[in-house]
Amino acid sequence: MIVDNAIYVDGCRAEEPGSLQETYEAVRQRHGVAWIGLYKPTAEEFGSVVREFGLHPLAVEDPIKVPLRTKLERYNGTLFLVLKAARYLDESETVEFDEVYAFVGENVVVTVLRGEPAALAAVRERLEGDPELLRLGPEAILYAIIERVVDGYAPVVEGLENDIDEIETEVFSGNAGVSRRIYELSREVIEFQRATEPLPAILDRLIGGSEVPEVDAELQKYLHVVQDHALRITERVEGFRQLLQNILSVNLTGASIAQNDQVKKISAWAAILFAPTLIGTVYGMNFDYMPELHWRYGYPFAIVLMIMVSVTLYLVFKRRGWL
Repeated sequence: MIVDNAIYVDGCRAEEPGSLQETYEAVRQRHGVAWIGLYKPTAEEFGSVVREFGLHPLAVEDPIKVPLRTKLERYNGTLFLVLKAARYLDESETVEFDEVYAFVGENVVVTVLRGEPAALAAVRERLEGDPELLRLGPEAILYAIIERVVDGYAPVVEGLENDIDEIETEVFSGNAGVSRRIYELSREVIEFQRATEPLPAILDRLIGGSEVPEVDAELQKYLHVVQDHALRITERVEGFRQLLQNILSVNLTGASIAQNDQVKKISAWAAILFAPTLIGTVYGMNFDYMPELHWRYGYPFAIVLMIMVSVTLYLVFKRRGWL
């Protein structure tokens, strides 16, 4: 499905073609920059774009098959960028990821979304409100897409931080069911780290000109700002991962201590019950020749002995903290 399709000339939205064929003709005639936004495109729509702009087969076969990790590749004269947009859902306290693919050529940008169809609508509005930036060409569009994705990470970081704070409280309050939540949150943090970790290196390649020769100096400043944001996010996410590992260790240690306490209590009560059982068993053996078997005070003595031994063991275990 075509989400948006426009031709930009000198930083302004010049035409809104009604079809891809009209877009191709407009690019040839007006020498402008085409930005084609696709959402879960059909094979026919995507194939048309591939044939018109000569996209490399290795790049175009991936977006219509399986999700990819964050990366930047160059195929002939086309840049292929894969980004992971993230959203924090307050209702379920989970992180949801969308894939954003961008093909950047000399006079064309093709974006393919596999998630929220309106994810890049704000990017267009922002660029169309800043003709000076949009005049810098396809690289400016690429920058704006990366900036939007990186800015979207901030609420996710805050949400994850709140979740970790809640888990810390539950762990130290002795909640036995928190282990599953720690595991689920750890998986979210790992997936988020996979989405963000390659970004600083990708931006460094764009700034250094190894992928896009002669990047405008003003655009390089914008890219540096986004790179700084990406670095801060990756550092915080790495901190989250280490913190969750520590929380999991503390939780396991607490569970082991609690289990040991239970074992101590069981062992203590078993010892207390074993003593009178042993005495009763010995004097319940029906042998004819046993000491004190016919003693007048044998029975009360045995009862008192059982009580004394049990009380003594109870006091010993209580003093040692087993009970």
